[in-house]
Amino acid sequence: MNAIVRLNEISVAFGGETIYDRLSFDIKDGEFLCIVGRSGCGKSTLLRVIADLLTVDSGEVAIGGRPASEAWQDIAFVFQSPRLLAWRSAKDNVVLGQQLRFGSAVDRASMHRKARELLALVGLGGDGHKMPGMLSGGERQRVSIARALAVDPKIILMDEPFSALDVKTRHHMRAELVEIWKKTGKTIVFVTHEIEEAIELADRIVVLSSKPTTVKSVIELDAARPRDLGSSKLKAVRAELQILLNAH
Repeated sequence: MNAIVRLNEISVAFGGETIYDRLSFDIKDGEFLCIVGRSGCGKSTLLRVIADLLTVDSGEVAIGGRPASEAWQDIAFVFQSPRLLAWRSAKDNVVLGQQLRFGSAVDRASMHRKARELLALVGLGGDGHKMPGMLSGGERQRVSIARALAVDPKIILMDEPFSALDVKTRHHMRAELVEIWKKTGKTIVFVTHEIEEAIELADRIVVLSSKPTTVKSVIELDAARPRDLGSSKLKAVRAELQILLNAH
């Protein structure tokens, strides 16, 4: 796979503190990449850098061979909180993403048709009329994923999107996300603080150091999905990640 995101020797500092110190790695087109690291190392901030919401002091951020500042339409976000408008139905929340991105360039009927298709994709085909308050936490996060997909991005940046869910729902959502990723072929960059989540989801795991942050390690996983986290191979990956994250 070719690189769709390239971070080359990026450095960022603010408030007198160096956040990234010549950090470099590539993200492959169509891969599921997880980013892990100790609390405060700048995992979520790195998504802002990729999306050009935070300008680097030095180095280069390229999306599809273009500067990040020119590629914002290739990117969509899914946050820890679904961030749905309480007064709009599930379907209209998905439509909203298209309205904000495309304005009048796409006709209303097409937006609504795509919203219905994507709600069906995330398992909410019969729930488009429901208001956010009528949906469970997992269902609201499915709507936010559909909203991200609705603008047809090449890359979806996900910032700990399942961390607020209960354990059972979180496991279910991980499995659903893998299926959505397989069906859509999108590149997913997923920030998590949970080792098991990264192992279950990722093609590759980028391990960040403490500040000033660099890439400590990149771990590749080729185990078939769904993954047996109790297998000896994945137990070894878990042990390696624990050592990396506990080391200063």
